[in-house]
Amino acid sequence: MSHQNNIRNFCIIAHIDHGKSTLADRLLALTGTLTEREMKREQMLDSMELEQEKGITIKLAPVHMKSTLGGVQYELNLIDTPGHVDFSYEVSRSLAAVEGAILVVDATQGIQAQTLANAFLAIEHDLTIIPVLNKIDLPASDVERVSDELEKALAVDRRDIIHISAKTGENVPQLLQAIIDRVPPPKSMEDEETKALVFDSVYDTYKGVVTYVRMMSGDIRRGDTLKFLHAGNSIDVIEVGRFAPGYRPESALHAGDIGYIVTGVRSVSEARVGDTLWKGSAANPKPLPGYRKVTPFVYAGIFPTDATEYPLLRDALLKLSLNDSSLEFSPENSTALGHGFRCGFLGLLHMEIVQERLEREYDLDLIATAPSVSYELLMNSGEIRSVSNPSELPDRGSFREIREPFMKLEIITPREYIGKIITLCDERRGIQRNIQYLDDNRAILYWELPLAEIILDFYDALKSATAGFASMNYEFLEYRVEDLVKLDMHVAGEQIEALSHITHRSDAYRTGSILAKKLKKLIPRANFEIAIQAAIGAKIIARETIGALRKNVTEKLYGGDRTRKDKLLKKQKAGKKRMKKMGRVEIPQDAFLVLLKRNEEN
Repeated sequence: MSHQNNIRNFCIIAHIDHGKSTLADRLLALTGTLTEREMKREQMLDSMELEQEKGITIKLAPVHMKSTLGGVQYELNLIDTPGHVDFSYEVSRSLAAVEGAILVVDATQGIQAQTLANAFLAIEHDLTIIPVLNKIDLPASDVERVSDELEKALAVDRRDIIHISAKTGENVPQLLQAIIDRVPPPKSMEDEETKALVFDSVYDTYKGVVTYVRMMSGDIRRGDTLKFLHAGNSIDVIEVGRFAPGYRPESALHAGDIGYIVTGVRSVSEARVGDTLWKGSAANPKPLPGYRKVTPFVYAGIFPTDATEYPLLRDALLKLSLNDSSLEFSPENSTALGHGFRCGFLGLLHMEIVQERLEREYDLDLIATAPSVSYELLMNSGEIRSVSNPSELPDRGSFREIREPFMKLEIITPREYIGKIITLCDERRGIQRNIQYLDDNRAILYWELPLAEIILDFYDALKSATAGFASMNYEFLEYRVEDLVKLDMHVAGEQIEALSHITHRSDAYRTGSILAKKLKKLIPRANFEIAIQAAIGAKIIARETIGALRKNVTEKLYGGDRTRKDKLLKKQKAGKKRMKKMGRVEIPQDAFLVLLKRNEEN
């Protein structure tokens, strides 16, 4: 029991770019976990190359620290979390493994949309929240205004707010003291059997599957035999340890600890996030409350440019899906792109990160089709079917209605941009629900929008309309019945499945016209005329034509009567007609990305 009293498990939550990883660096240095020599760069817990390049946290990162205060040594287990809405699942898993959360708010920007979302997640998990204002060293910081916002939005006592600069280290020792004073130690479970919650898993080339666990009761040592209660399989523990921040082997993990277990298993499906590791003699052990299975709403096809790399892509996705439990994939075949996979993502940034990781870490050259969302169909038989690929949408007569996912959207913005945001959301079929004012200058707008209107370029449009000042957060609300149609693109009479997508009937003509014009610019001319058509079923709603390359076949003629020229021109015309029937059009890779910014005319 005394061991648990000196443990403090906490995480850092915030909106993107508010200084979480920099604060983690200061805590690592202050507690002596890493020396100045070992801290070769900033954001030490962002170990992935992509994280360092983009300056964002993608994966949760745990670390074990020790600090002596008042003659007592405390063990601090910190989990650094991502800030982007696409990675909120990482945050929810982190919150389930700790007792406290440091809520970091940028003193120059104030409360942002993801700040509120993460704070409410922490409240749902009944965690102790320590509010922190960061970047107080900057001239633009406004501590009083942001403190008022925190008081109003989250009902925190301004006396509990700690003002720090993670960059300079100002007041970070006071924050460390507050963590020890305010965050409660882990609760002791009455169950005497050993139970540990798996809050993350990674695939290590040499160690195999490594599970990140929060010990709830008992202890685990090397050589123990454990059982995954959900998966049902048993494992022999090869190694246990803590994060320093790399793997540091220990003799055992005890109740209240956060650490890792090298399981020795190689199969991706054997160590799922949210499972319970158990050791004991009970006949029917009860698993710990896990996590709800995350549901991807954004889907896209990923294909290798070289067909021989298909097996490599499959293996890479299998390994990546263990490191990223929110990634889903299934085989897909396209006439234009060959064999590939239909992948499910949490958002557009998640999709971009996965594609970049596949290309960098596994040396693959890939094409990703434009993203779409998952729809629900109420079939004539009464069955409800899920469709994420437009090519899988059956004939209109085989289902009664089609439902699309709507999201609850929160936008925090300065007041002067409210009009522009209302116009933007109206154009995207949005429904306004409420406006709440944080202070004289800032407001929160509550909207309901179709996910299909959000995932492509809504965030960019929002930033453009508000000079970069607005921030947004969204979460799934429900599926709603809408008048949706499948828009097909035909090139030279051949339907290109990868360019098909589902859109609202009222927007089909405009979208089809824009796509046809864009494809006309991207597809190279050939020796025959190429028709580009947008169609709903058998009805053509938009068309563009790429003219044939013309060769002057009469150039070599000199003199003679008109019939000699007519004969050659007639022969050329017949050849073009034959080529039009038999010729194939090569679609450039850029053409499959036109849907990403389909709302731009140029």
